[in-house]
Amino acid sequence: MTYSDLQVWAIILGLGLGTFAIRFSFLGLIGSRTLPPFALRLLRYTAVAVIPGLVAPLVAWPAITGGQPDPARLTAAATALALGLIFRNVLLAIFGGIGALYLVQALVG
Repeated sequence: MTYSDLQVWAIILGLGLGTFAIRFSFLGLIGSRTLPPFALRLLRYTAVAVIPGLVAPLVAWPAITGGQPDPARLTAAATALALGLIFRNVLLAIFGGIGALYLVQALVG
């Protein structure tokens, strides 16, 4: 489907306004107010929810293998999960997963 120049600019403008409205609704309208304790407690889990959401598709359906899971990525994810659960250290889990990925790729070929 092709769009005219006017339609493309209308889409860009609409998406820009939508993005601004979403951010302004949180930052502009309530940014200067103190959030209730339950909201502050829930916001602490944002990174914990975002990182697996970014990584899981790369492990389950990696583009490099045509969307098929492979042992190297599954092993790296399991290693990172185990290290994170055992040691409660994010950096150790990340670097341990990277190390496991490269080690398995080197061993398997």
